Amino acid sequence: MSVTPLAPASTAQSTAAFRGRIGRDARSGHYAVPRRYRLHLSPACPDGLRIAVVHSLLGLDDACPVTFLDAIPDCPDGGHTALRPLYEASAHRYKGAAVGPVLSDDWSGRIVSTHAPDITRDLARFDGDRPALYPCGAESETEAVERLCAQGIERAAQEAGTAGTDPDARAAALDTLLETLASLERWLTGREYLIRDQITAADVELWVTLVQLDTVHRHHLDASAVQRIAAHPALWAYARRLAAHPAFGAHLDLDGIARRHHAHCRGLEAAGSAVQILDWAAHTARTR
Repeated sequence: MSVTPLAPASTAQSTAAFRGRIGRDARSGHYAVPRRYRLHLSPACPDGLRIAVVHSLLGLDDACPVTFLDAIPDCPDGGHTALRPLYEASAHRYKGAAVGPVLSDDWSGRIVSTHAPDITRDLARFDGDRPALYPCGAESETEAVERLCAQGIERAAQEAGTAGTDPDARAAALDTLLETLASLERWLTGREYLIRDQITAADVELWVTLVQLDTVHRHHLDASAVQRIAAHPALWAYARRLAAHPAFGAHLDLDGIARRHHAHCRGLEAAGSAVQILDWAAHTARTR
C-alpha cells in the first residue's frame, strides 16, 4: 500500500494518508465483505461525525463495526494510542501521529483508508436494502454542496472569527458566510431536504457544517454576527429536524465537541459565544 505524506495541518500534526478504496467485488482487493472492516472515529470531530451519521443511516452496525475514540487524542502529537498498532502495521517505521478517522481491515490488521470523504462514499458499497445516500445522477449536486460548505461556511466562518487579522478581511469573510446562508435559506424554504425528496449525503454534509458553525465557530464571532447568522429560520429549522433523526442526533456529542474545541483552539472568545443558535441537547433528547 502506498503512503503519501500530507501537507502540514494547522495543528502541526503530521500523519500519513492511506487512500485504499472499497470496491463492489473481489476483483477490487478491498471489497465490501460484511464484518471484514472496522471504523475508528470520534463523533466530536467533524469528519468522524459525518462518517458516524452515514454509517447509521445505512444500517451498518453489524456489517462494519465502529470503535469510538475519545474526543481529545491522548498522545502529545495529536494521535490516539489505540490507533498506533494499525499505523505501525500499515507503514514501515511509521513515526507520525496516529489520527482518526480510520477504516481498517480486520483480515490483515492494516489500514484501508484515513481519507474521510472516500470512507464515507465507500460505506455505501455494502450490499443490502439501504438508502441511496449518493443517488445516481446527483454527483455534481453533492459535490457542489460539499464545496459550498467547505468554502462558503467553514472557511468563511474561520476567517470571520480570526482575531488580529485585517478588519476588512474579516468583514468580507462574514459577508461571504451570510450570503451562503441566505442562498441556502432560499433553497430550503418549502423543502425538507437539499437535493432529493429523501436524506442524502448532501444533507449530512450541511448538517455537520451547521453543527460546527453553532458549537465551534460562533465562539469567535461577535454577538451581532451570530444574531445575523441565526436569522435564517428555514435553515435552522432544517438543522433542528435532522437533529431529531436518530441517525443524526444519537451521534451529537456536545460535551466532546466542546472539550475538543477548547483543547485545540488558540483563538480569542468573542461575545457571540453567549448567543446559542439552537438548543441542540433539547432537539436530540428524543434520540437517546
